[in-house]
This record gives sequence, C-alpha cells and structure tokens, in this order.
Amino acid sequence: MIFSVLSLAGCSQSETKGGAPGAPGAGAAVEVGVVTLHAQPVMITVELPGRTKASATAEIRPQVAGIIKEVAFTEGGQVKAGDLLYRIDPASYEAAYQAALAALQKAQAAVPSAQAKVDRYSKLAGVNTITEQNLDDANATLLQAKADVASAQAAVDTAKINLDHTRVTAPISGLIGNSSITQGALVTANQTDALATIRQIDPMNVDLTDSSTNLLRIRNLFDSGRITRAGELPKVRLKLDDGSEYDQLGTLKSREAVVSETSGTFSMRVGIANPATMLLPGMYVRAVIDLGVDEKGFLVPQRAVSRNAKGQATAMFVGADGKVETRVLTALQSVGSSWLVDDGIVDGDRLIVDGLQKIRDGQAVTPLDVTLDAAGVVQQSDAGVAPAAAAPAKN
Repeated sequence: MIFSVLSLAGCSQSETKGGAPGAPGAGAAVEVGVVTLHAQPVMITVELPGRTKASATAEIRPQVAGIIKEVAFTEGGQVKAGDLLYRIDPASYEAAYQAALAALQKAQAAVPSAQAKVDRYSKLAGVNTITEQNLDDANATLLQAKADVASAQAAVDTAKINLDHTRVTAPISGLIGNSSITQGALVTANQTDALATIRQIDPMNVDLTDSSTNLLRIRNLFDSGRITRAGELPKVRLKLDDGSEYDQLGTLKSREAVVSETSGTFSMRVGIANPATMLLPGMYVRAVIDLGVDEKGFLVPQRAVSRNAKGQATAMFVGADGKVETRVLTALQSVGSSWLVDDGIVDGDRLIVDGLQKIRDGQAVTPLDVTLDAAGVVQQSDAGVAPAAAAPAKN
C-alpha cells in the first residue's frame, strides 16, 4: 500500500515538472475557435401559431317548404355562385303565382271604369244632379281600384319570389360539403339544419394569435428606429403541420382591436392564395411574418451563448489583450441557428465558438479563425491561427 502511494506521488511530480501542454500552470495559451462579428442587415421575423379558415362560408337553407325533387351538385366538389343545388317541387308555388297574376288582371280591369267615371263627373260637377259628393265618391273608388292593383302586384311579386326559391342556388363560389338531405325529403322554410355548406377557400384566411407582450416589443423596435419596414404590408410565409413550407406568400389583412382579458393575446388575420386547394379550413400552421430589416444587427451563434444565474444571455470573447472576457448580451430573438443581439457587441469583436469547455474568464488563449455552417456546426478553417490583437498604443 505504501509503495503504491509513493509511486502515484512520483508520477504526479513527474507530470508537473514535464508541463503537459495546455495544463494549468504550464503557461501555454489554450487554442479556441473564434468568429469575427460584423454588423449586417437582418430581416426581423416573428413566428406565430394559427389555423386556416375559409374566406367566406355560406350555410344553405331553404326559404320555402316542400319536397326535394332534385339534388343537383356533387358532394365535395366546386360550385360557382348561381349554380343550382336543390330543386323543390314547384307545383303549388306555380299555381299560387298564376292565381296572383289573375287577381292582378282583375284589379287592373277595374281602374279604367273608375277613371272614366271620375272624368265624367268632373265635367258635370255642379250641373244637373251631379254634386260634389258624387265626384268625391268617384275619386275614392278610383283610388281604391289603384290600391287594389298595387296590392295585387305585390302578391304577384311575392308568389314569383317563392316560385324562384324552389330553385336553391349557390350564393357564393367555393367547395361544397356533403348534403344533409336526399331527394324526396321534406324541407321547411329557414329550418335550423343546413342542407349543405359552401366554403370559399381561394383565397384562404389564416387566423393567428400573438401575445400583447410581443406586440409591445415589436412596437418598441419600430418606434426606436431599430427596424425599418420592408413594405406597406408585411409578407407572411406558412409552415405546414408536416414541416414543409407553403409555396404562396400571404399578406396581413387585419387584427383585433382588443386583447383577451383571460389569455393576454390578440388575433390577426392573414389572406393567402390557395389555387391548388392544398390548404383546407381548420389546418394548423405556423406563420412567419417579415416585420422589417435591422440594418445593423449582430448574429451570434447559439452554440456560443449560455445563461448565467440571473438567466441573462452571456458569451465569451477574446479581448484586445488576448484573454477571455465574458459579456452579458441582450438577445432580441432567434434567427436560424443564431441569436440577434441588441447590446453587448461592437463591430470586429472576436467571439469564441469552440473550445469553451477548456477556458475560463481572464485566461490567455490562442484564437483560431473558424467558420460555421448553416446549422451552427464548426468547420475547419483554412486561415490557420489568427494573430492575437495588439495592445492599443499609448499616447
């Protein structure tokens, strides 16, 4: 046992005297991979959850009662505004229309006789036995005859409307669903159950939800001048539930004027073309909205950022003296595999992205320029060892 302890002690002393490269106290600077940060234009986006919704919806209900004689559409197919959907038995409504026409003709026939009597009494008023009372009665009869004509005409119009309503047509163009009734079914005027539903899905609406906190953050970015608008209306890209990106761009149409008292969120509506009917109402999507451009943004790889005990974002840099310094950063949002940083960086800073586990604050390091791929993975650099920055000259 004693021999073993002495042997270990001897080995320890030998290693200390030998000075393994990079060991504490050996004096050798640790090699770390760095990237040099420069301000660049960065598109600021926000990603929000949403649901697709038809831009127009029409529930088909009969406006007259009767037996369905024909179902004239293909379930699940496209219909155009004015297309025949259902035909209700028109026999009783045709008869009512013809009766109304007959009543109108009868009323119209009484008008000429009443008019002639008024004309005749007007000439003879005050002469012979024609008194003013006779003339007043004749005028009243004429007015009554004209009123009967107007009433009969209204009855004709009503009967014609009811007859037309036996042809149930599509009020809008779109995709029609399944029919709830079949030929031979009895329907009633303005019944509760819809016969079918038409949904206009080109263009499609997408209802998005965002928090009031995020709304205030975005407004502050615009008010401070940090972001310049990319256009009058923000462009919107959709990510489908399977992770693919939809091939059409949408535009922001409107937003709610109130914030929910229970959830602290508000809704926005996006309009987007749907020519291939790939989008259907009720689908879950994520919308990426291009808000504007930060002309002087710094993108910091996420692999180089950690959090301190206060939850603040921190990163390690190589200072002018070649030593490690840890800084607190203000990260606005993620952009791909990087963080968009608002504060804590100046142009030309050297950020440590590789070898972070081997260093500590204030330690001397040897920086090696490296590159990162789109996923933030360090690639071997062709530049070799980057020269350490010289200390600033004293005046």
